[in-house]
Amino acid sequence: MSSQSRSNLVIGLLLVLLGAIILVGRFVPGFNEWLEIDYAWPLIIVAVGVFLFLLGLLIGVPSMAVPACIVSGIGGILYYQNATGNWTSWSYLWTLIPGFVGIGIIISGALSGTWRSSIREGATTVLTSLFLFIIFWFFLGGSNIGWEYWPALLIIFGLWILVQQLFRRR
Repeated sequence: MSSQSRSNLVIGLLLVLLGAIILVGRFVPGFNEWLEIDYAWPLIIVAVGVFLFLLGLLIGVPSMAVPACIVSGIGGILYYQNATGNWTSWSYLWTLIPGFVGIGIIISGALSGTWRSSIREGATTVLTSLFLFIIFWFFLGGSNIGWEYWPALLIIFGLWILVQQLFRRR
């Protein structure tokens, strides 16, 4: 069976399952309350990310881990915001999206056998994302903890870049 046939089978099966769940939700009175769809709707976005990852595994495309991590990560952010009502947190939580890309790169490399290069590339992206998250959180997240210490983060990040460049040349 070709990879195109497998992917069509998987997509068809998942569409049938999704349609069945939606129909059951419309015609069985307690089903939506049991799933708490109104409250946990961001979990649908996380499930789409999981679907993309599984689809990539089934059709033999490990690089599908990157969009899967992005979609699932955004679903996780939306779940946090929906649960807490802290919708203004988007002003700094968006900086985590490049980190989701980095995690996807690491997973993709692990699945495709290019572990070493993917760790380097993915870790750089994840660390940059975390650095941006901390900076934006300090400025936009309303945290006044450590205002006098945030320049130390710039120094640490700059040293990390310098050390990385020194090891790359060798």
